[in-house]
Amino acid sequence: MQDRPLRVLSLGAGVQSTTLALMSATGDLPPLDRAIFADTGSEPHHVYAHLAWLMEAGRLPFPVDIVKAPGLSLGEEIFAAASPDSATRPTRGSFARAPFYIRDDRTGNKGMVKRQCTGDYKVDPIYRHLRTLLGIGPRSRWPQRRAVEMWMGISMDEISRMRDSRFPMTIANLYPLIDLGFTRVACLDWLEARGYPLPPKSACTFCPYRSDRQFRDLKDNDPEGWAEAVRVDEAIRTGLRDAARKTPLQGQMFVHRSLVPLAEVDLSSAEERGQPNLFNNECEGMCGV
Repeated sequence: MQDRPLRVLSLGAGVQSTTLALMSATGDLPPLDRAIFADTGSEPHHVYAHLAWLMEAGRLPFPVDIVKAPGLSLGEEIFAAASPDSATRPTRGSFARAPFYIRDDRTGNKGMVKRQCTGDYKVDPIYRHLRTLLGIGPRSRWPQRRAVEMWMGISMDEISRMRDSRFPMTIANLYPLIDLGFTRVACLDWLEARGYPLPPKSACTFCPYRSDRQFRDLKDNDPEGWAEAVRVDEAIRTGLRDAARKTPLQGQMFVHRSLVPLAEVDLSSAEERGQPNLFNNECEGMCGV
């Protein structure tokens, strides 16, 4: 047993977590023991390509462990939950895992269904793997001491996302980018100054939190990922099994916030629609502060 907590990075292969991994590798931050990438099975191809680049021999001085939820990928489970054939329905859960948009058929009210995907497909697999690394059985109690320091890739413009772990006595969530005062743009600047490729947005192909620009990039540069997003959007239209009991709204579901089928959404830019672009730089999310 080592004499200090295990230092682990929760690696999403996006901008912030990539910056943490490389800052540790270059000595700008303390050495990590390992990183853990939780694979939903539904990331765009450029995320997997960037992850493969990070894992190339000699890039990082620590291992990257890839973990998955047991059974179906997130996309496969959504398709199964949308199927009218009970034999194909998932056994783990039966409601919408991603926070899809919904329009109530009775009132016309709009909302989002309960998000479960992050917990089931990201957090739980990482915690299970930490148990293995610490030699803790599946039904054993977590040790009542700090055994893990988990680095989280959250920057100053996402400070509201900071959370304690589910087991704060054992796993301490740490936020090095917050400590450094780094925004997402500061991360991009750090990477660019050192000649590293800029990471892609890390999110499932059909994530409802994608912006129009991100959906457009997916459509233009990842045909398979775009096709999966469109198939998911079409599959959820009439709802998923038991989704109604997770939200007071009952009606059609959509991937896009406009509540228009994704394949029909206008993803053109403001310039393409004849509007001037007043902001050439990437927004830091700090307007009005």
